[in-house]
Amino acid sequence: MFSKSYTLLPQGDCPKTPGLFVDPVSFTQRGPHKGFSFDNIPNVSENDFTDASQGWLSWICNLIVIFFVYFFTFITFPITGWFVLKTVPNYQRIVAFRLGRVGPPKGPGIVLVLPLIDQWQRVDLRTRAFNIPPSQVITLDGGELLVGADIQFRIWNPVMSVLSVQDLNASTRMTAQKAMTYLLAKRTVREIQTQRVKLGEYLVADINEMTRPWGLEVDRVELALGSVLKAPEQSPSAPLTMPPAVPGLEGLTDPIQQLAMHFLGGIQQPQQEDCITFTDELSSAAQNVMATPRSVEELLDAVKLLLSEALVHQVGACFQFDVSSEDGQHHNYFVDLSQGSGAAGAGSLCREPDVTLSMSDSDLLAMFQGVLRPFSAYTSGRLKIQGDIDTAMKLEELIKLLKK
Repeated sequence: MFSKSYTLLPQGDCPKTPGLFVDPVSFTQRGPHKGFSFDNIPNVSENDFTDASQGWLSWICNLIVIFFVYFFTFITFPITGWFVLKTVPNYQRIVAFRLGRVGPPKGPGIVLVLPLIDQWQRVDLRTRAFNIPPSQVITLDGGELLVGADIQFRIWNPVMSVLSVQDLNASTRMTAQKAMTYLLAKRTVREIQTQRVKLGEYLVADINEMTRPWGLEVDRVELALGSVLKAPEQSPSAPLTMPPAVPGLEGLTDPIQQLAMHFLGGIQQPQQEDCITFTDELSSAAQNVMATPRSVEELLDAVKLLLSEALVHQVGACFQFDVSSEDGQHHNYFVDLSQGSGAAGAGSLCREPDVTLSMSDSDLLAMFQGVLRPFSAYTSGRLKIQGDIDTAMKLEELIKLLKK
């Protein structure tokens, strides 16, 4: 039933390069030593596990040892059955090394692992996720800003993931961070702010090109923009061009000539430069002008006007806010969107909230006004969340209603 539940993705051959201590001239020549780290490993990317490097004497010795282990396992099966039979779920595979040589991945179902001669390792095929903390990036126009990323990846070849890299998570994280820094260094601050989705797609292609030999594939990259540490350098303005000289006034000095041209009507007013408005491709429609709340109490009054059963059905959670003011005092507020038409006010909830958010009053106002995004506040440390992060991010539905 599950024999064909997992198939290898089509992947091309990665370009091979000479080793660190290999002469590039001798590398291109035919010979037994070409400088690859995986010359003696079967072509696992093509699902071919034939090992041609094994001699006939070694092959005979392996057969004899394997035969005796099978025989010993068979005669003691009621006891060894508890040790040699492994249950592999559908989302895992077992990579086994028999006498030090790798074989095809095993599973799912019941798998036989021989004692003494088999060394095995479980590999999880489910999608994994990690985040790159906000790091400083210097852009093409000289600006500096904090940029992080959320990355999702999965293993498409369990054998290559075990053979090619020792620490898969750390290597993928470092590779993704280097690729992100290298890509964003070729973009301006305006391009990074307005083309986050497109840059994420470019990062997926760049990271997959480097991690293909490791047997993994990156599915999604989402950039998280932080604050701008340094504004981009403005290009020097073009030099002012003098109007053409009026016939008969060439010998006069510049101030006198300009004064004469003024009375003669020969001077022209400088033209206004065109203005280009950039919009974020993730943002919604243009925001209408609205009264800006000056305090948390005014913000709660605005939230109460938006409460409805449709919003409760869409969010379905209750939130507790632990707000700290500039004078060091702490105040508690709540927004209950779990039942009825919803409720909001000062104080604490009668029951345990789904999510507790801790932040300053200025950051709370900025977040509900749309100036500060919840995810950016969380990654920069200005927002602390106790509970499920996905549930906390549902506050964006309420924020969108406030911005309309």
